[in-house]
Amino acid sequence: MDFSLDQILPPLLAWGGPLLVVGLVTAALLWLTTKSFASQPQNRLYRQLTYVAIVLVAQPVLLVSWPLEDSTRQSLFTVFGYAMTAVIAFSSTSFVSNAMAGLMLKAMGTFHTGDFVRVDGQFGRVTAKALLHTEIQSEDRDVIALPNLLMITQPVQVVDQTGTLISTEISIGFDVHRRRVRELLLEAAEGAGLSDAFVQILDIGDFAVTYKVTGFLDNVGKIVSSRSDLRAAVLDTFHRNGVEVMTPTVMDQRRFEGKVIPPLDYTPETDKDTGKAEKLMFDKAELAARIERFREQAATLRSEVEELESDDEDANALEIAWRKHQIVALDEIIQRYDEADG
Repeated sequence: MDFSLDQILPPLLAWGGPLLVVGLVTAALLWLTTKSFASQPQNRLYRQLTYVAIVLVAQPVLLVSWPLEDSTRQSLFTVFGYAMTAVIAFSSTSFVSNAMAGLMLKAMGTFHTGDFVRVDGQFGRVTAKALLHTEIQSEDRDVIALPNLLMITQPVQVVDQTGTLISTEISIGFDVHRRRVRELLLEAAEGAGLSDAFVQILDIGDFAVTYKVTGFLDNVGKIVSSRSDLRAAVLDTFHRNGVEVMTPTVMDQRRFEGKVIPPLDYTPETDKDTGKAEKLMFDKAELAARIERFREQAATLRSEVEELESDDEDANALEIAWRKHQIVALDEIIQRYDEADG
């Protein structure tokens, strides 16, 4: 059976034309959304929501564009509505719940990219806040994806970027006066680089007294190594001053006279941690936080350029050119990061 072009072309255009147009418009909107949100801080959540909205709107638009009878189109809309209802109903405990939780986290703004958080026994640094989950990088350098529903149903401990308190505990025998212990603990906290240190007595046990020393750390980027440095400083300070750290095991089992104190044949400088632990553990989170700062800096520069141009563009030509040069450099770095991050 022969078909002429006049017979094939009209129905092909009637059905394929709307499909092609809607597909191209949808692709263009997705591309524009990616470009629009690329220069904005904290953009991933809104970008994903926009993607979902564009795809959902494109489907009914396509049904309206096709040459269908009214009854057929109404039936398809009914099927589409039932399908969307079924999807929402079956995924309400996962997709919708996590999406709503992501919006709530965005509105609350409790934590940001680069913050240290502890939730449900997991501790790490935030690398990304998405529509359905929050990514943190653990101390083992692993990336952990936490559902947003978990982030709003469990208490989230956020380390303040302006500084935090770190502490350690130690047990000392009754033969050492508590005021002497306090002096040594404060000396150790100062040696570990902490400020405003204080000492608490937590427990008076059968064999020893448990003390806790706490100090303020202003550089939270080194929180992990600073905790280790504080413990090391406490041990070194007590051993250097001839004070033995007690445990029930030592009290019960040792068979010799004297104190268990290691010899002081070490170089203190070799025992320092210069922050290498955090660089390995939280490299992705550190990079993500730096990129967010670059986004904010670029947005600030754009606002400054607009103000200078509205004031007197000719008089501020050099200032405008310098800020635009900085914006271009920052945008290139941000674009490379977004391409690598997907």
